[in-house]
Amino acid sequence: MPGSPYTDLDRPPLSAARLRRALVAPYGPWRRLELRAETGSTNADVAEAARGGEPEGLVVVAERQTTGRGRRGRVWQSPPRAGIATSVLLRPGEAVPERGWSPVPTTGYGWLPLLAGVALVEAVSRLAELDARLKWPNDLLLDDAKCAGVLAEAVPGGTLAQPSAVVLGVGLNVTLRADELPENPTGLPATSLQLAGATATDRDPLLRALLRAIADWYDRWRSAGGDAVTSGLRDAYLAACDTIGRPVRVILPGGEELTGTATGVDADGQLLVETVRGERSLAAGDVLHLR
Repeated sequence: MPGSPYTDLDRPPLSAARLRRALVAPYGPWRRLELRAETGSTNADVAEAARGGEPEGLVVVAERQTTGRGRRGRVWQSPPRAGIATSVLLRPGEAVPERGWSPVPTTGYGWLPLLAGVALVEAVSRLAELDARLKWPNDLLLDDAKCAGVLAEAVPGGTLAQPSAVVLGVGLNVTLRADELPENPTGLPATSLQLAGATATDRDPLLRALLRAIADWYDRWRSAGGDAVTSGLRDAYLAACDTIGRPVRVILPGGEELTGTATGVDADGQLLVETVRGERSLAAGDVLHLR
């Protein structure tokens, strides 16, 4: 049947009912989940909900994105049901007394995309049984090819007293074939779990594992007051990051370049690079390109 989600048996549709039973309270960690057949951008959808006062805990999943966004305004799309496209709404600046969570200072928000990267590595490594690594700050690599990315966006509060929300979006290539892979302007080749030889490419358990891992790490991070060291997030990120210990070339705004060796990540999630002129700390928002 034309237009049926079952025309490609390698790419069955997700079930909103099953996902909600597994992931939405009281049996799951999230508050509300919406599954959409198609949307422009799950990040844009969640940002709009945040501006409308949506509480923390919304998850939006799309079977197809037509204008998915990456860092620096890059746009990408993929065939229907060939990947995972999801965004979640977080409000780390708000206290949650019943969970013992105090507000996290905005200086700590830079850890949220790195947190999503750690969750991606855990889900892919466990279910797909692949050696997944991270390129700082949060690109998921399989054999030096990009398989997933993370985009975090702040949404200003409606009043001066209301802290910003954070929309955390993840895009993962699952069953894309070689002729369907997007061009990557950063220079890294693209891949998918299927092309990399994953033992499992069922999006349902992959999505469940990813969203549970994000919720678990967010809980640890919030319980530690946004401290990445105390929560164990920094150590987990360093263990998963393939950039650390490697020579890097960094392109900064204005065309400035610096070269050196990536030596670590500081307490704010910034990359530490040892150059001939000494150590530099680089925030993700200040880097145009990293090789």
